[in-house]
Amino acid sequence: MRAYILEAHFLIWRLWSNLCNATDNMTLIRLHLVNLILPLAMVGTFIASVEGEDLPVTSTVSFTNDVMPVLTKYSCDYGGCHGKATGQNGFRLSLFGTDAEESYREIVLKAKGRRVFPSSPEHSLILKKATGVTAHGGGKRFDLNSAAYRTLVRWIDAGMPGPDQNSVTLTGLEWSPKQITLRSGQTQSIRVIASYSNGTTRDVTEMALYELNEDGIVTVSPDGQIEIVGNGGIAAVIVKYGQLAGTVQVTVPYSTDSNQNLDLIRQYESLTAAFQGNPLNLALLKQWQQLQILPSAVCDDETFIRRVSLDISGTLPTAEEVTSFLANPAADKRSQLIDRLLETPEYASYFSQKWADILQNRGKGYSTRQQRPGTALFANWIRDSLLHNKPYDHFVTEILTATGSQANNPPTVWYRSVRTPANYVESVAQAFLGVRIQCAQCHHHPSDRWSQADYFGFAANFARVGRKTGFADAEVPTAEVIYLKDQGDVFHPRTGELLKPKPLGDQEFDLTVFDDPRIALANWMTDNGNPYFATTMVNRMWAHFFSRGIVHPVDDRRSTNPPSNPELLTVLETSFRDSGYDIKHLIRVICNSYAYQLTSVPTGNNSSDHKSFARFYPRRMSAEILLDAISQSLEVPTVFPGGPGKFPEGTRAIELPDENVEIAFLDVFGRPGRFKACECERIDAPTLAQGLELVNSQQIQDKLSSEDGLVNRLAGSSEAHPENIEKIFLTLLGRSPVQAELEVSMEYLKMTDDRAEAYRNLVWSLLATNEFMFIR
Repeated sequence: MRAYILEAHFLIWRLWSNLCNATDNMTLIRLHLVNLILPLAMVGTFIASVEGEDLPVTSTVSFTNDVMPVLTKYSCDYGGCHGKATGQNGFRLSLFGTDAEESYREIVLKAKGRRVFPSSPEHSLILKKATGVTAHGGGKRFDLNSAAYRTLVRWIDAGMPGPDQNSVTLTGLEWSPKQITLRSGQTQSIRVIASYSNGTTRDVTEMALYELNEDGIVTVSPDGQIEIVGNGGIAAVIVKYGQLAGTVQVTVPYSTDSNQNLDLIRQYESLTAAFQGNPLNLALLKQWQQLQILPSAVCDDETFIRRVSLDISGTLPTAEEVTSFLANPAADKRSQLIDRLLETPEYASYFSQKWADILQNRGKGYSTRQQRPGTALFANWIRDSLLHNKPYDHFVTEILTATGSQANNPPTVWYRSVRTPANYVESVAQAFLGVRIQCAQCHHHPSDRWSQADYFGFAANFARVGRKTGFADAEVPTAEVIYLKDQGDVFHPRTGELLKPKPLGDQEFDLTVFDDPRIALANWMTDNGNPYFATTMVNRMWAHFFSRGIVHPVDDRRSTNPPSNPELLTVLETSFRDSGYDIKHLIRVICNSYAYQLTSVPTGNNSSDHKSFARFYPRRMSAEILLDAISQSLEVPTVFPGGPGKFPEGTRAIELPDENVEIAFLDVFGRPGRFKACECERIDAPTLAQGLELVNSQQIQDKLSSEDGLVNRLAGSSEAHPENIEKIFLTLLGRSPVQAELEVSMEYLKMTDDRAEAYRNLVWSLLATNEFMFIR
């Protein structure tokens, strides 16, 4: 009788293979499966039962809930392997396991069914390759005695049941611990529990996927064991199972000896007393205590005035301003300076440029270099909004709901760059909600909750946006009028379902045909209960002043990218919301914080820390600030293309309305093209090309040689060298020279009779220093 059983299994396999080879139609395949193949399989099973064979009894194995997590855990369905668009060696799985039907077809139905062997699961090609028994380009993925192997064997042996929409589904994921502090020699195991739609739970620790958001602090094993490998810091272990994910926040205190511990305790007590009544500083101190580090010293006044002037107004303090600030005896002079800078037109110009980048106020068309109309109007509107401290929720609402012409309503210019459903979704989500949702356009987001339904439901809010009378990308660009169409639909690209306007992660809006969905969206975004809006803004502003966000990158807020200091983020969010979304209030809070007052010089064991803000993190000036700083220092304004008729004499780089002003210096130093609602497009990192630009720039040489500039004025003055050197250092670096710098400069100036050339070289040498180019 055993021979008949094998013959029946062989017949089943032949029928299955031929059917799979003939069609990809899942409905047809399942019809044949029910009517022909499964009855044969049942006969084989019945005969086996009669004969009393000791065949293994298996429980139900779900393709979606059991097999798909195996493929994801071992990176089989990742973009670098079988999950990429073209697959790998003829085998293509759905990316990150987002489409169980697609992966099932590839495994069971494609390749004439040769990837699985129902009558002898252990000989299935998918198992032989994954275990290294047969040559595999991806190498060995798991062992013969692993849970992954056992799961796949059980599934094949059970008849390879496919995805079933009516079957039990994964509904929740719990893991513990969610936060942990590990000290030298300690380890921690993660436990993961999955919840299902039928009310059951299951321990999936062994089959969950574990990843790190940063290397060098801890490691995590395939079964969720965390071990310390670094000296200290903050890391997150990402836990994934199915389409759900979360993180374990790991704090590793920096190592200290007993004497240091006593010193830490004393200083923490002193700081705690000083910070009473200031929840922001207390949130910072709490994390420093957890990491067992001390903040660096408070910076001197010379450093502070230069730093805060550049950060708020994008402008160097003058020598006179530095001298006056240093002489001011007031205890609150730093707070006074912050308030004064926030009332300057330079503040509004600088931050309007920042927002013009984010809002893609682009002068160049996609297909032409002709200047688009309206960019100056939009730039001026942004600047005026900031100058008059328009509440942030009003600012965003006016942009999202803009209609009419650019002349009467400048925010409509935003709709010129943001034109497609993808533009709407991704620009709004990144700029105002801090969410990178691009992945969900094609598949479920691999590291977050967003699905295609979320993506296109969000796009439906803009489906009725219409344009008329102009075309911004024409050979000769013309102005457009934005209006609300009577109708506009968005369909799910995979199911064809008509999607109604909805916010991210929430229910559909209850709208009539007369309602503008954009208004409903703006109301949802600016509601005090919105979990993204205020948090994203405070995080963005914190990153502006500290070189990195509490969530970093600032527009990548997701469950698998947690904030480095959640309590700090909450304090800022609450303060901003309670202020009525007052941007100047937010800046005051940040710049008056203890962390912003610190020097960039490391102390003790905070030198390797880059997340807890225990010291100031230096950064290079942005392209526009650097060009303006050079022009201001040398007392020679930049002449921009177009002449005084377009840009009046004295126009600064931070006042340019868009990127379509040809200045090589700005491009070399990382000016963005404004194609994305992402500040990552701006490049502030030093490059070799930037060094060459400083050496060879004709523009800089012309400023150094200008008859009306600083160098010629000092060279022609009757002042002695020491006074002129003091003036140069105060102007360029915001401080007086130390004795060694004064002596070296004096010695150099005495070496030549060409006084102008000597001063030119001295000034140029300071322009090329990191101290000049960096905010520190």
